Amino acid sequence: MIHNISGAFEKEFGSRAIAIARTVAQLEDVQKTVGKEEGFEVIQPIAERIRLATDVDYIVIFDMKGVRYSHPSESKIGTINEEIKNNEALSQHEYISKAIGVQGFSIRAFVPIMNPDATKQVGVITVGIITPKWYQLVGEYQLDIFIALFWGLLIGLIGSILIANLIKRQTLNLEPYEIARIVEERSAIMQAMDVGILATDGRGKITYMNHLARKYTHFFAKEGTLKEVFKNTWLAEERLEKQESYKPLSLLNQMYLVRIFPLKIHDKNAGSLIVITDHKEAHTLAEELTGVKTLVDTLRAQHHEFLNRLHSIAGLIQLNRNEEAISLILDEITDEESVFQKIKDKIHDYSIQGLLIGKFSRAKELGVELTLSDDSYLLDYVTGFSSGDLITIIGNLLDNAMEACLSKEERYVDILIQGDQDYLYIEVQDNGVGIQEPVEQIFNYGYTTKNKQGHGIGLALVKQIIESNHGTIQIFSEVGVGTTIIVQVGRNVL
Repeated sequence: MIHNISGAFEKEFGSRAIAIARTVAQLEDVQKTVGKEEGFEVIQPIAERIRLATDVDYIVIFDMKGVRYSHPSESKIGTINEEIKNNEALSQHEYISKAIGVQGFSIRAFVPIMNPDATKQVGVITVGIITPKWYQLVGEYQLDIFIALFWGLLIGLIGSILIANLIKRQTLNLEPYEIARIVEERSAIMQAMDVGILATDGRGKITYMNHLARKYTHFFAKEGTLKEVFKNTWLAEERLEKQESYKPLSLLNQMYLVRIFPLKIHDKNAGSLIVITDHKEAHTLAEELTGVKTLVDTLRAQHHEFLNRLHSIAGLIQLNRNEEAISLILDEITDEESVFQKIKDKIHDYSIQGLLIGKFSRAKELGVELTLSDDSYLLDYVTGFSSGDLITIIGNLLDNAMEACLSKEERYVDILIQGDQDYLYIEVQDNGVGIQEPVEQIFNYGYTTKNKQGHGIGLALVKQIIESNHGTIQIFSEVGVGTTIIVQVGRNVL
């Protein structure tokens, strides 16, 4: 504001000074006497009278040699100003300039003085007005400045409150640091997930990709579209307007499962969320969770055991040892019928019956003597359980018990199952090598003593199923003697 006021003053002073200079330059007494001896007595009174009347700081009149004919300080009248000799005003030019002197900055107007006939320049007149200093302007206009500052502050305060409220509504009343923290948390969550995640806007432009999505697609650029990332696939051509569940996608010679979730904001299409899962990982995890892998292994063991028996019987027949072949058949039938009947009598669920029969076959294949306790019974599932849960628990416990016995000459595994709607009790005993590591460690996801891919999940799933149904799992183990694992769910659980 001070700068603008100062500029306005300078412009006004310049116009005022040049107007006064032009007026004085037109006075006939000045035109006739400048450059003459009588001019010293004639011009000074005229100049001083006009200076006082117009309230300018000085009026100085020079002849063409630079001799002063008027000056606020009479001692300088008749002296020569060397600077004026090179002034543009001596060439019949008038102009305004700003100069600094003893009293500060001043605005000067230079106007040439012509003779009465206007045919010849006879001198120059300069009119000067000293501009006020900034603190003088502040003092003079302080009331205006305070009023302007007050209204500016008031308007700015009201405007900032309105803008702040508008922004707060748009950002769900979150502060900037809260928004930054949420964005960082969401990004960390997306990066930590074990599936590939992509987000797109309504035009198919990718707005987010986690590291797994970039790994699966081999796309590491900052920006891209679905057509660029998934070219030559159905995902590049399809309009993502409806939800898709586990649709297969072949990309870079790999199979993936894709789920699509349309994104809506205020009932308007805002893009899509695409979840990519590795087909092999999904298949492996599904097998572990549903117990399918356990049942498949059981059927494979059963098939292998029957092939061994058939080979033995075929060999005896080829050797014409028919009686021994018949005896072997009868023994096998008797043993099988005894085991099958025992399982059928005590276990009332067909899937668990099939699992146990398969495990008996697997035990024979491994040379392990597997027995089902006579006190066993399974009348129903305890509340919260399914056949898949029991298959996972029993299958994994028996597999681990039989694996633990393989280094022993005599191998024994015994299982006791008792259960109804209110209670489940499973006890598995083996005479294996025992557990050398801390007991808690064997339940960690991914922990295994076998150097094979896909292990380290079973016991973690068992513990998860049991604890999610408020049950307990206890392990009693002695190195070189064996291990007993007890599972309890329902009543009487301590």
